[in-house]
Amino acid sequence: MTIELRHLRGFLAIADEGNLTRAARRLHLTQPALTRTLQQLEAHLGTRLVDRSTHHVALTAAGHAFRRRAAAAMAAVEHALDPSHEWPLRLGHAWSALGAHTTALLRRWKQAHPGTLLELLRVDERTAGLAGGTVDAAVLRGPIDTPGVRWEHLTSETRVAALADNSPLAARPSLTLADLVAQPLALNVVTGSTTLALWPTGAAPTQVLTVRNTDDWLALITAGDAVGVTSTGTAAMHPNPAVRYVPLPDAGVVDVYLAWRDPPSHPAVDDLRRLAHEVVRG
Repeated sequence: MTIELRHLRGFLAIADEGNLTRAARRLHLTQPALTRTLQQLEAHLGTRLVDRSTHHVALTAAGHAFRRRAAAAMAAVEHALDPSHEWPLRLGHAWSALGAHTTALLRRWKQAHPGTLLELLRVDERTAGLAGGTVDAAVLRGPIDTPGVRWEHLTSETRVAALADNSPLAARPSLTLADLVAQPLALNVVTGSTTLALWPTGAAPTQVLTVRNTDDWLALITAGDAVGVTSTGTAAMHPNPAVRYVPLPDAGVVDVYLAWRDPPSHPAVDDLRRLAHEVVRG
């Protein structure tokens, strides 16, 4: 048999609702009709997608994998059939985007792909929106272990200390992690790349102020209430006359990755991957 869009819509409704009755109501179908649609899809694929042994249906492992592909296929079809709407490529980031390379990436993309808008979105979440499908690709500072997401290394950024401009430490040409131990430390516990594990055991700061986004992290630092540790990407994307970014040579580097949904949720993801590598190579 030929699989049609109704089969994908029916499966995705079941996956979203977790209940056949609600899914059928959402699609204005009877429950038996929706059940037959699901059975046809499973027969075509040769695998069970939904476990219907309980009152609340649950996706099988194959169902979870197919859900990502079905959602990407439906999104592509809907955009293709609606020419009045532009289909932007959504690039997420939790903070600092691609650092000093951000402007070059955006400008070169606009020049090379004038028909596809590259939309930069900040999402204060560890996967920068990838896990929830908010974005098609994301710049991440650190690898992730998320089903349906692939990633590759782009570049590395050296770490810097972030201090209020009137801090006694701000005038130094460089600092060490030990220089920061006596200071209150601001930590972004949602998306930040800094943890107390950066310091040797027993030699970490004892006063920690936790925040959940970059804006609040910077507010603590500009007020002089805390110091922070970040990468040169932050210094490039968040210049502030009230903040000094001072090199921390003994703090190592922050690895920067490009991640995307697998299969890609936008046909231009491969173009973005290639261009991102070109840009960071200079």
